[in-house]
Amino acid sequence: MMVAGFSCFTLSSLFLVMMAHGIVAFDMLSNDNLAVYWGQNSYGAINPGKTAHWQKTLSYYCMDNSIDTFPIAFLVDSYAGGNLPSIDLANICNSGNANYFPGTGLLNCSFLASDIEMCQSAGKAVTISLGGGSGNIHFQNDSQAAAYAQTIWNLFLGGKSKTRPFGSAVLDGIDMDIEGGSQTGYVSFLTALRKHMNRGKKKYYITAAPQCPYPDAYIGNTLNAVGFDAVYVQFYNNYCGLQHYNHPNDWNFDAWDNWANKISPNRDVKVYIGAPASSAAGSGYVNSKRITSIIQQTQSNYSSFGGVMLWDASDAYANHRYDKAVKQALTHDED
Repeated sequence: MMVAGFSCFTLSSLFLVMMAHGIVAFDMLSNDNLAVYWGQNSYGAINPGKTAHWQKTLSYYCMDNSIDTFPIAFLVDSYAGGNLPSIDLANICNSGNANYFPGTGLLNCSFLASDIEMCQSAGKAVTISLGGGSGNIHFQNDSQAAAYAQTIWNLFLGGKSKTRPFGSAVLDGIDMDIEGGSQTGYVSFLTALRKHMNRGKKKYYITAAPQCPYPDAYIGNTLNAVGFDAVYVQFYNNYCGLQHYNHPNDWNFDAWDNWANKISPNRDVKVYIGAPASSAAGSGYVNSKRITSIIQQTQSNYSSFGGVMLWDASDAYANHRYDKAVKQALTHDED
């Protein structure tokens, strides 16, 4: 099953793109990575009449070398029907004839397995993001949280379950986009999950998307206690957003760099500039020329710099391929 008008030809043509450009395995330690959220159809939500730019299925955004990581947004509730999580992928899996696993509130989006695996074959990482602006990722205590690591491992990563939302696809890790609630149990959850990952057959990643005010109010304590691989710091919709880059009392990448080098349990953690991909954001959007300058100055000045995160894929594509301009800035490619 495919959506948004894509066919087997579209998927198979990705192999031709891969052959033409060469497949480069994802490297978290690189300083020119681009992570772009996919799943929430930001452009379509704001412009419901412009269906041509509605979010496409995942393989569509893997057709070139611009994007390196796709956090799938979102796993919105840690416990829904059947004591399993719920996910929300906007127009891709939620609308129309939504298909839930019996007795649960968990969508069966197994048709996306081929898309995910195709993107991974192209050298891209695909993760599941927990939370979001209205997310409800909560635990009553450490014991419950540690047990939940097994659930996430079985549903999305290297474990087994009859209720895997993406079927046979094995994701490359998780992202914590926590924008409210309590941090109770987070350290236990992530510590237990990392143990599963370390025993896995491939490399897995744990990332987070904190707000730029430092320390982050909703995941800051967890960031100090767990070895994250990267943080996608949201430099938008805040006083420390990209629009204040020239105001050192506001723009605070240096605080995050200091955290990475002196506080994080993983001193190799990478800090990304999180940016909106269009002017639809409340604040923080800057045009491609401006963000190119910011990227290249930050990249050259901070050892922890890992790349850029954009929200989201639909906005980036509708905004004259903003993602491609950002990737060119990261790689210093003027073509």
